[in-house]
Amino acid sequence: MLNLFVSPTKTPAGLAAGFYPEQTCVAATALEKFFTRFTGVVTTPVRNMAVRQQRILKEIYSQGKKLELLDREEINTITFDLRTKLRKEGLKKELILKSFALIREISARTVSMKHFDVQLFGGWAMIHGCLAEMETGEGKTLTATLAAATAALAGMPVHIITSNDYLVSRDCKQMAPVYQALGLSVGAVTQKMDSPDRQAAYKNDIVYCTNKQITFDYLRDRLVLGNDSGRLKLRLEGLHRKNNRMKRLFLPGLYFAIIDEADSVLVDEARTPLIISRPSDTRLEQDLYGTALEIAETLQEGEEYLLDREGHQVQFMEGGAEQISVLCKDLGPSWQGTRRSQELIAQAIKAQQLYIKDRHYLVSDEKIAIIDENTGRVMADRSWEKGLHQMIEVKEGCPLSGRRESLARITYQRFFRRYLMLAGMTGTAREISSELLSVYGLHVQKIPTNRPLKRRCRGQALYRDRASKWQAVAGRIAAVQKKGRPVLVGTRSVADSEQLSLLLTEKKMEHQVLNARQDQNEADIIACAGEAGKITIATNMAGRGTDIPLGKGVAEAGGLHVIVTEKNDSARIDRQLLGRCGRQGDPGSYEFILSLDDELLSQRAFLPVQLQRFFYAAPGVSKRLGLSVINKAQRATEKHHYHVRRDLLELDEQLGRTLAFTGKLE
Repeated sequence: MLNLFVSPTKTPAGLAAGFYPEQTCVAATALEKFFTRFTGVVTTPVRNMAVRQQRILKEIYSQGKKLELLDREEINTITFDLRTKLRKEGLKKELILKSFALIREISARTVSMKHFDVQLFGGWAMIHGCLAEMETGEGKTLTATLAAATAALAGMPVHIITSNDYLVSRDCKQMAPVYQALGLSVGAVTQKMDSPDRQAAYKNDIVYCTNKQITFDYLRDRLVLGNDSGRLKLRLEGLHRKNNRMKRLFLPGLYFAIIDEADSVLVDEARTPLIISRPSDTRLEQDLYGTALEIAETLQEGEEYLLDREGHQVQFMEGGAEQISVLCKDLGPSWQGTRRSQELIAQAIKAQQLYIKDRHYLVSDEKIAIIDENTGRVMADRSWEKGLHQMIEVKEGCPLSGRRESLARITYQRFFRRYLMLAGMTGTAREISSELLSVYGLHVQKIPTNRPLKRRCRGQALYRDRASKWQAVAGRIAAVQKKGRPVLVGTRSVADSEQLSLLLTEKKMEHQVLNARQDQNEADIIACAGEAGKITIATNMAGRGTDIPLGKGVAEAGGLHVIVTEKNDSARIDRQLLGRCGRQGDPGSYEFILSLDDELLSQRAFLPVQLQRFFYAAPGVSKRLGLSVINKAQRATEKHHYHVRRDLLELDEQLGRTLAFTGKLE
């Protein structure tokens, strides 16, 4: 529960001493896990909460009126005094209020944006270690400056973490004038930066970065520190060695992290561990993977093996195991051993049947680029493990990158719990509030909207097949465009976005496409997507962290219209896309246009042949049932992903206990 009158918090010590502070992760007990299942709900206003909020606002406004009368030099003096008190006394309530008032005034002077009341509430939640759930378009980027600058003034290095380099660069550039006017340094870490530039960026008071970059840089630090990382040892090295380990580190430690799009970072992307690896010998692997793919093609699903498409598992039946044994008998030492040969064939089957070009990956410059299914963006320098990536390279005729040997491994659950202080913000968290509390200790605080929402739902349509669906989508686009309204069409994959693009081109309808192939032009495409009559086709890239400004006359015509062409694995991802319209009280609308052969149904086998025949025979009667089946499939997929994350966390905790026993850190 968010406590508006918390006790004073002392600033974590250690940076001045050159130490690398982080929290020791302690696995939750069974009783604690049971308890948090029922307490991890969205925190609702307690008795007299509204009164307390008004007291906070009254104090901030009172402080703000005094600041409005001061010149630049007087503001600098107050900033210096506040910084001194925060470093000496910690995050006391009265000092936080003064800091919020000061940041609000500085923001108005530097970037011409003054925090709304609801943004002050969001900042208040984050500085007290909560996750602020704020509707899309409510200004989370500006809200974060309140908690980030206050903590930085108190002497804590702050990491503002988001999901991609585009948002990192954009947010850092937009908010830098606010921090700099407070005497704070600010920097950004992106994927293309080399090591010296990264080290320099992390030395700033406030650093914008992605969850992947900072986690990998942390793992690199762990490799440098090794098992012998005591404070005294590191300080002695600093005195006697020129190239000591402290000089080779990226991070100053893990003090305070504010995670933007926190549900995506902490939950959606938490199903896969992050691994640092190095290339291994590739001389024999080309033939090895090619042979595995050839053998896999000879096996029949349902006869020689069973394929769990949901769990990405292959189980060989008795006949399949015997056939593999016969085919591999004379293939050489790499194929000796039943377990070894079956593992190779299983990876080949997954590469052929579970990983689809332009949905799960792109082929660019003869390289396999993985697509993040949650955001629609390319994940640079990422690869699948256990030979799967190389299988796909051979499948697509790309040069072999070679299998990689793991050096260090960590999950997001384990990494983010090591911060001394953790907060976040997102538009969609209420569905996973219990998981956020049980895993990360984060309470979700619902923040009201600044203006009443005017977003309207225009219903759901269901078609028999994808061809009929795309024709219906094109028809709806044309109808809405005639009214002078812009249209944003959300697709689940690159392939779908390009298929719809071809259809609109045939109909001579001008449009823009935003997917992993056009990620460099994202800002330009988004900037004009709200103009009258504009048509934009996008993957989930347009569903995270981007606001679409409305053009002249668009609000009067009804605002932006969003068409969702396929439901995602999580309803939260759908809600992110819907949030592109109707921001900050603007008018807007959305609708779902779906089909019975959408991936959500096919990948889970939720629509048996008998039920398909029923739908085709009585489409009018079965629409409601069909939508119910789709929603059930989505809920089941969400539940499955939760179990994957839970199992990964338990495995990670078990691994942590094992490594601790052996004296190893990671």
